[in-house]
Amino acid sequence: MKNQTEKAVVTSLQFCKSIMNKSVFDEIEDGNSSAINEILFITSYPARECGIATYSFDLINAIQEKFGKSFSLKVCALEAKQTNYQYSKQVKYILATKEFEQYYHLAQKINADKNLKLIFIQHEFGLFGGDYGEHIVRFLSMIQKPVITSFHTVLPNASIHRKKVIETIVSLSKAVIVMTKNAASILQNQYEISKEKITVIPHGTHIGSYSNQQEKKVKKHFGNHIVLSTFGLLSSGKSIETSLDAMPAIIEQFPNVIFLIIGKTHPEVIKTDGEVYRDLLEEKIIQLNLQNNVRFINKYLPLEELLEYLQLTDIYLFTSKDPQQAVSGSFVYAMSGGCAIVSTPIPHAKEILNKAGIIVDFENSNQLAAATITLLSNPNLLQEMRLNALHKIRPTVWQNSAIAHVELMLKHIDTTTIKLQYQLPAISLDHLKRMTTNTGMIQFANISIPDIQSGYTLDDNARALIATVKHYALTEDIDDLYYIDMYLSFIVYCQQIDGSFLNYVDSDLNFFAKNNDENLEDSNGRAIWALGEFITNNNLFSEQLIDKAIGALILSIPTIKKFHSPRAIAFAIKGLHHYNNYENDIEVKYLIIKLADNLVSKYRGVSDEKWNWFEEYLTYANSLLPEALLCAYLSTKNELFKITAKESFDFLLSIIFQNNKIKIVSNQGWHLKGKEANQFGEQPIDVAYTILALGKFYNEFKDESYLSKMKTAFNWFLGDNHLHQIMYNPSSGGCYDGLEQFHINLNQGAESTVSYLLSRLTIEQYFNKLEHTEHQLYQDENDLQKLENLALEIAS
Repeated sequence: MKNQTEKAVVTSLQFCKSIMNKSVFDEIEDGNSSAINEILFITSYPARECGIATYSFDLINAIQEKFGKSFSLKVCALEAKQTNYQYSKQVKYILATKEFEQYYHLAQKINADKNLKLIFIQHEFGLFGGDYGEHIVRFLSMIQKPVITSFHTVLPNASIHRKKVIETIVSLSKAVIVMTKNAASILQNQYEISKEKITVIPHGTHIGSYSNQQEKKVKKHFGNHIVLSTFGLLSSGKSIETSLDAMPAIIEQFPNVIFLIIGKTHPEVIKTDGEVYRDLLEEKIIQLNLQNNVRFINKYLPLEELLEYLQLTDIYLFTSKDPQQAVSGSFVYAMSGGCAIVSTPIPHAKEILNKAGIIVDFENSNQLAAATITLLSNPNLLQEMRLNALHKIRPTVWQNSAIAHVELMLKHIDTTTIKLQYQLPAISLDHLKRMTTNTGMIQFANISIPDIQSGYTLDDNARALIATVKHYALTEDIDDLYYIDMYLSFIVYCQQIDGSFLNYVDSDLNFFAKNNDENLEDSNGRAIWALGEFITNNNLFSEQLIDKAIGALILSIPTIKKFHSPRAIAFAIKGLHHYNNYENDIEVKYLIIKLADNLVSKYRGVSDEKWNWFEEYLTYANSLLPEALLCAYLSTKNELFKITAKESFDFLLSIIFQNNKIKIVSNQGWHLKGKEANQFGEQPIDVAYTILALGKFYNEFKDESYLSKMKTAFNWFLGDNHLHQIMYNPSSGGCYDGLEQFHINLNQGAESTVSYLLSRLTIEQYFNKLEHTEHQLYQDENDLQKLENLALEIAS
């Protein structure tokens, strides 16, 4: 019977294909092509001022920025009573939460909306009407769409009634989100919720630029002060008086301390109590004679300004007196600003604050004063905690939160009509410029602050020259010319009388002794590649600059002839190929042939039926080798170079692309022939080299799978990696130095930043082709699925 059914399906599928004409198939196609994949968020939302409104706004913006073409995001704004809020166009519905009839009407509209795929609900007991917010339970019982509920508070030891409300919400939701492991544990152990139904997605944070703190202080006129701060909508639950009571002891040790109380009074508090709490704080300031050491910033700050205040803060004081407060947006924002924290023991603080701050008892001003004095007395400890805060909180940035929400969402909706697309970030040279002095590009960074003591390298400045040349070719931004001249001059400065190059230069422009202890062939090869790339763009630059680059390249030829390293040879071939495009020099062409023959000889000596490679192992910059052979073919038209290039490149791609993801060879241990590949320890430079090579191979072979893999590789930077985290800083264009097993190395050095920039510029070059290819692949898959479904219907 089974075989008969399978045969019928196959026959039906063949029949569909044979009779399918445009009008018939378009009828099927049109049923889905116009569909909008709409996601509805039921939440409080700005212009309403509350923590959940801000949270939802940031989350929706992050999803829009990451996956804007994939979904239409809409909001049902919650209002306790009728107001005159001026909402954005994203607000599709308004729900008066006290009126149950409105829940009923909203449910009817949602159920009738064919475009609506899923609902996210932000839950807090006070947001919804009815006893203990029961209206939301009845609403969920009427909904016929999948629902995911985010719990902003999970109460331990809850009353029977509250517990029943939560359990019923969970039973009516496809999945639930909490923001801490502690909250997940409470749901499992006290509410008996299945672990499989719970997902932990931490409260999102913004990426600030970790920059010079003193500069920020000077800008805000706090240059001579130690800055303590707290922020948020004021209410008595924040217990700011605890910090004020601690201030006299702190000032006695550090008279130049200033405490900033940032934020206006909570609107709901204003409605019931007016400014009673703020008045109480002002009276206490006078009583304790703190007028010169405390400042109110009584307004709701724009995000950029708030982050500036946090970045100039030395210690953030968090003094909530609510032991049940599960999470705090202000707390995590302070960590993202690089603040050391002194905090009361709310569950969130106890979970993530280890080595990033000090925990003190609720309403204990003596402990708070002692903890603050300890940190201020030990600058090294304070700096260590600031860095730990950044490392701990960076995985929770809103971009990563968006990825986590979308991945969860896709588990619970029909994905056949969804084409998930990562949005391309804007091209930014901000961090590259921050890393560049009037000498060249600095080698390393501490987070995003350039480490001038690390000096400069030929490697980094050669890559930087290539990247800025590509950027100038794309944008004609005249600011690029300053940097291009500088990077080219640095390369020439590193060249010695015999034509070879030194690699390491200190901050005083002296060559490091380590130049004598290392094999610098690969560095020399990179310089030659950079010179060739520059020369081939001769139409963009002055004759004087082009002659400068040509002179350096010609002087290096005797050095090139001595290369043994496969990667040095490959870099040199690329540089000579570009030079050959400019000046069809027979001697240069012979040198390309000689170098390429060397690579082919290595390939023949090692490769077999299962291992089409040049060495007994895959190491770093692997894509460079087949790309160089393809360049050699383009310069010489030697078919052997082309055949070997494609064989070796396709073999490499079969190793590093698995399940529509790229997995670069680990720097923790190379991939040995016949052995399993090592995992983790992936670096941006290898992704960049792969993207550059894919572009070159697509140009020659017009194989659209190369374009598809290029997009997949670039998505590694955007979060499509095993940690599901972005590898770049969208506010600056900086790129993190490495993807490890459990964390990302947040330092944004020259190599990684230029690698990301090269990748982004290459993607921009192929953008229109990528969009067409991706759309066509999606259509082909969709068409096949429709045909299979139609075949099943006919067979049945």
